[in-house]
Amino acid sequence: MEKVASPLRRDAAANRERLITAALDVFNSDGLDAGVEQIAQRAGVGVGTLYRRFPTKEALIDYLVEELLDGMTERAETARSIPGGHGLEHYVRDLADKLSAYRGCLSRMWGEDNGRDHTELRRRISVLLREAKSAGVMRAEVTRDDITTVVWSLRGIIESAGEDSASTCQRHLDYVFAGMRTDPASR
Repeated sequence: MEKVASPLRRDAAANRERLITAALDVFNSDGLDAGVEQIAQRAGVGVGTLYRRFPTKEALIDYLVEELLDGMTERAETARSIPGGHGLEHYVRDLADKLSAYRGCLSRMWGEDNGRDHTELRRRISVLLREAKSAGVMRAEVTRDDITTVVWSLRGIIESAGEDSASTCQRHLDYVFAGMRTDPASR
């Protein structure tokens, strides 16, 4: 019989959320080489509490990356509800903000040996692109590879812009999407 994990007590759940927030803050400011002591201190808990929730620093990093990837895939599906074929642009702009919030983890997300499968995310982006083209919003020659390149360019912007990366990405996307739309003035 499979054992079902019991829900965390309220204080344990709050500690876990503080640890996740602190880890993002620390990794964003100091990189993935930052120590777990620094994360625990920022969260206001002991190192033992961190290790009860995440047995290793690698487990914590993996959790953050998986959370980001799962969110990216879910957001791509949610973006389909944006009317008029504007879901793709909405998705990429939302993604830029989310990637900026997880900027310390990006090297792990797209590392060559991370073993993560992006097939479902690519499929959902293809659907958004098809819908944008069908609605006449996106130029016919724009490909999924073009969108992938835009997402990769966000990583470079985020890594070079630091804390101002979200607004820098949005300015970049203003120019990129103006070139991809059938009517560059529309948004």
